[in-house]
Amino acid sequence: CAPCRSFAPVFEQAAQRFEPRVRFAKLDTEANQSLAARWGIRSIPTLILFRHSKEVDRVSGALPAPQLAQWLGQQGIS
Repeated sequence: CAPCRSFAPVFEQAAQRFEPRVRFAKLDTEANQSLAARWGIRSIPTLILFRHSKEVDRVSGALPAPQLAQWLGQQGIS
C-alpha cells in the first residue's frame, strides 16, 4: 500500500538505528491474514511493540522518523 511504501525508508533507518535493542520485522497482512487477525491488525501500517513476547504498545499509521523515535523513547527504548 502507499502508506507502507512511504514508511519503508523510515522503517529501514529505524531498524539500523535501534538494532540490536529492537528487532524490526514486517508482516504481509494479505499473505498472512490469520496472523493479522490474531493480532487485531485493522489498518496498515500498524506498529506493535513486543517485550518478552507480550504486546506492550501499538500505533497505527506511517510515522515520520522523529515521531517513531519519540514513540520508542516513550517505551524506554533509546
